[in-house]
Parts: sequence; structure tokens; C-alpha cells
Amino acid sequence: MGHQMFEYDAKLAEEVYLYCRDRLTHPVPLDFGGLSPDPLPELTGLITAEGRNPHEILEFWEKRMASHVVSIDSPGFLAFIPNAPTKNSLMFDMLVACSGLNGTSWLESAGVVIAENQALEFLAATVGMPEGSGGAFVSGGSMGNLSSLTVGRDVGRAKNPDLSPHEVRFAVSEDAHSSIGKALHVLGIEALVVKDDDHRFTRANLEAALANDPNPRSVVGIIATSGTTNAGIVDDLAGLGSFAREQDLWFHVDGAYGGAAMFSPTHRHLLEGIRHADSFIVDPHKWLFAPLDSCALIYRNPTVARKVLAQQASYLDVLHGSDDENYEWNPSDFAIHLSRRARGLPFWFSLVTNGVDAYETAVQAAIDIAAAAVKQIDEAPHVEMVRPSSLSIVLFRRKGWTAGQYNAWSQQLLRDQIAFVTPTKWEGETVARFAFLHPDTSEELVRQILDSMLD
Repeated sequence: MGHQMFEYDAKLAEEVYLYCRDRLTHPVPLDFGGLSPDPLPELTGLITAEGRNPHEILEFWEKRMASHVVSIDSPGFLAFIPNAPTKNSLMFDMLVACSGLNGTSWLESAGVVIAENQALEFLAATVGMPEGSGGAFVSGGSMGNLSSLTVGRDVGRAKNPDLSPHEVRFAVSEDAHSSIGKALHVLGIEALVVKDDDHRFTRANLEAALANDPNPRSVVGIIATSGTTNAGIVDDLAGLGSFAREQDLWFHVDGAYGGAAMFSPTHRHLLEGIRHADSFIVDPHKWLFAPLDSCALIYRNPTVARKVLAQQASYLDVLHGSDDENYEWNPSDFAIHLSRRARGLPFWFSLVTNGVDAYETAVQAAIDIAAAAVKQIDEAPHVEMVRPSSLSIVLFRRKGWTAGQYNAWSQQLLRDQIAFVTPTKWEGETVARFAFLHPDTSEELVRQILDSMLD
């Protein structure tokens, strides 16, 4: 007789299967997130020495807790950056959860590493990075940025031994993602913040900033963005990348959201400069239709990353030192992590089973619905565009509204279960923002949202 916690409960399994099947087969509701004033008092005292009936707690989740979540994968979720996992990726994620996989090393999970590397190599080749590029899947863009900039920092220090360790800097745009600033803070290095050209980081801006900087040699790397989170703007990747190659600087491209445009027939040309990158990230859990949490972290030269990030300990010696080159490919060596779930497998399975053509049409659908939304805004007298849309992000304003009116409107849309749309700030002004991602978001829904601003 085994421990009671590890005994199989057939009835509970069936209930979980049914819940998951219902979630997979029915339209995804928005639900209400934190709007309800009900603090779920039933949670008080649930943790006891004896434990609770799992069937009752599962029912409590379904009837009470689940409605206090805004479903990020709903076609009506148009805030922040949404998530729209394919059905195949969701089902394979459940398989991974039940498989007892530790995706740390080749020794433990060679099959996992082979499949994840196939997906990473495909992404690298698609954006023009050279053969041999690779890395690992990490939890998200923040971890991907921190890991890659750690490598870039150490490479920069090694190239400039006359500089003090904290003197090295990265050139970064004013519009870079907040995780970039946090990563540099954690790493204990400063940024050369370059003034944008209409919120776009360009080679000309960088050259001007360096020319006016008292210590340009301290800049050891450049951080560019392929699709800013707030507005979808793609930096001058080709110009910045070629400058990095000419000056022997580390070039990192944060494509957590917009890197997925590599699949867009109409917009992939904007990403051509990624071929110069020393490191690049893109989140499958954003615009590549995988479940949370998954970020593809890719290095031009993975050996350099391994030398910086591989963890050393006597009990880990068995993971290193083999004559087999493949054996040395441990995902734990390419980021600031050790134990890890096989978070790249659901994306790999979805890409393999759905095919590249399906990914191209799904990514393009978000760009197309953004264009359709712009057309509706241009035709409606009560709203107007704030700036041209970029990728699948649309910034617009309701003429005459205050910040309070935007917030009240946003909350009412959610209460009415129409959509989840939150305001943002643009050059100090509160405005409305659509972040399109789900290919099933309709023009009719966009019209309904815009009409709701007439009140």
C-alpha cells in the first residue's frame, strides 16, 4: 500500500477530464477577474491537518474561483498582450504535466531536448540567425532578457578589461520593455538611454547619443525591440544590428511579443535585422499560440552563453564532460534556471501538427483585424487614431474623455462580458488600446466596443 497522496482517484480524474474537455470544446468566457467585491470568504480555513474532499474543492474551483479570473485566451481579451493557445498545445501541455518530466538536462530528458531544440532551430532560421544558433525555453520574456543580458554583460567585460565591472553599459531605447530596466538593475550596470525617433530606436539616434557621450567605450551592447508592448513599434533592427557588428558590440533583440511577426507574410521584412543578433527572445505564449509560460531564448553562439550560465556543483558533474556533443546540450546551461518544466514542448507539438502555413495565417489574422479596426475608427466621428497602428496594436482616443471615463468604460465592458480592454498612457495622455492576437476576434466585436464609447 502506497502513500495515500499518491493513490489514483478514478472519480476525480474523470471530473478533471470532463472539466478540461468542456474548457477545450466551448467558447472561452471572459469571466470577471477582480471586479467582484466578493473576497471569496469560503477560502478561509480550507487548509487543515486532515485535508478536504477533493471533489468538493474541485466543484468550489469551478463554481466560485474560476469566475474570479479574466481568461487571457478569450477572443475578447484585447488588453496587455493576450494569449491564444491552440487546442493541440493545450492538450500536449496536459500530457507534459502528467509525464514527470524534468527538462533540465540531456541525461534526464534527451527526447525533450531534441524536440525543443528543433523548435528553437526553426525559429532561429526563420529570423535569419546562423546555423548553430540555439538556447533554451524559459518562463517568459523577463527571464529571457535577464539571462541574455547577463551573457552580454560578461562578454563586454571580458572585451574591455580596463573598464571597472560596473562601468560597462548597454544602449537602450526610452520605449524598451520594463523588464529591460529591471534586468540591468539586477545586473548592476547602467543604461545609455537613447532618445527615440518618434518612439523608434534607430542607428542614427544611437550614433548621435554616442557622439555626445563622455565615455562611449563603456557601451558594450545594444538592446533593440521588435514590437514594443505599448504600441507595437519595431526598432531599426537592420541599422542597429549592422552597427553592433561593425563595433563588435553585443546585440540583443527583445521580440517577446512582436518577434512572432516572423510568420507574417506582410510584416516579416521588418524583422530582417534580427539576423545580426547575438541573442533574441520571442514568447510562444504570446503571438505563437502556446500556453503560459514559454519564452524561446536563442543565442548566436550558445557556447558563449554556456560558459557564463552553466551551473557547477559536484552533484552536477555527471551532466558535463561527455565526448558526445549532444550530451552537453543541457537547457539549464543557457539561462538563469536549473530545474525546469519542458515548457517548449506544447509549442513544438502545435507547430509540428498544425504546420507553418497555419501559423502564418493565424499571425496574419491579428494584423488584418488591426487594420480593420483602424478603418472603423477612421469612419467613426467619436473616436480617432492616436498614431498609426503597428503590428497588431492600435492606439486610439475617445474624443473629450478623461482618464476616469476610460477606466469606467473599461470596467463596464468587462461587467457586460463584452471584452477586456484597458486604457494606457501615450505621451502623458490616457488613451484606449487594442492588442489583437486571437485569430477569432471579429470585426463585429470591434464595432460593438467602439459603439459602447458613444454613451
